[in-house]
Amino acid sequence: MLYEALPGGKVRCCVCQWRCLINPGKLGVCHMYINRDGTLYNMNYAEVSSMAADHIEKKPLFHFFPGTYAFSLGSWGCNFHCKGCQNWEISCVDIPRDSQQVLPEKEIELAKKYNCQGVAWTYNEPTIWLEYTLDSARLAKENNLYTVYVTNGYATPEALDTIGPWLDAWRVDVKGFTDGFYRQLAKISQWRGILEVARRAKEKWHMHVEVVTNIIPTMNDDEEQLRNIATWIRNDLGELTPWHVTRFYPMRQFANVPATPISTLEKAYQIGKEAGLKFVYLGNVPGHEYENTVCYSCGRTIVRRIGYDTQVVGLDGSKCKFCGAELNFRT
Repeated sequence: MLYEALPGGKVRCCVCQWRCLINPGKLGVCHMYINRDGTLYNMNYAEVSSMAADHIEKKPLFHFFPGTYAFSLGSWGCNFHCKGCQNWEISCVDIPRDSQQVLPEKEIELAKKYNCQGVAWTYNEPTIWLEYTLDSARLAKENNLYTVYVTNGYATPEALDTIGPWLDAWRVDVKGFTDGFYRQLAKISQWRGILEVARRAKEKWHMHVEVVTNIIPTMNDDEEQLRNIATWIRNDLGELTPWHVTRFYPMRQFANVPATPISTLEKAYQIGKEAGLKFVYLGNVPGHEYENTVCYSCGRTIVRRIGYDTQVVGLDGSKCKFCGAELNFRT
């Protein structure tokens, strides 16, 4: 859908912020768009690597239809190739021969069959599945299902605006806050575009936005980066925007990096609170008290969580039922 034809049969892909210049017969960074004789084709339409009825809290989205299930699908490939990727088996590969096809109509049918209240595109990067997720999102909204992108945020403004009218939630990674970190992690240099698109999702399309930072020891766990992320969230997305600081586990090229100490996550929690964020959550630490939602005004527990087990005890729409404070929930 989004590309520019150039002289000599070349094309420029406009789906993500790499804006790949692709020669005839060649692929973009994500390996899911190919230039065939001067026309850009998507290769993974309806090609599904993984699907499940997931708790919405798994995304993680804590202030978005809590306690519901989202029919979740992933495809193949990614426009990032993070050295510590947890889903590298589907993100860092081409489409295998045994891939399964799930057309949008079937996707919606399965969501209803498994009593899901919405649909989420996740597991790998949904932006590089744009054409499929757009068709699916339109159908989902026609069937009164919510829609979610779980994304690294590297979509172009054009891609966001294409799917924006049919997308309800933008769960975005802000992986760090320095040029050096993004280059080390995924060879990304123009990472600040992620911040601009996240703000656009909230301001232009009124999406529900939550932010995740997976904290990797010695790489993005310094106080300066964490404080800068928290401050950016407060200033650009608002103090009621949830920030999830999640535990890293050794994987792939970062197999020798230790898991994040709980104390580091607790430090990040305090940094977020000191920066003025009302909701900071620990992730990948089931049973920790900082999984719960506590009203910043009256101190009462609003949502109790142990892993994906969720109990809503204090919500009245988007507000605290005890004191009436606005908590930025969609229900």
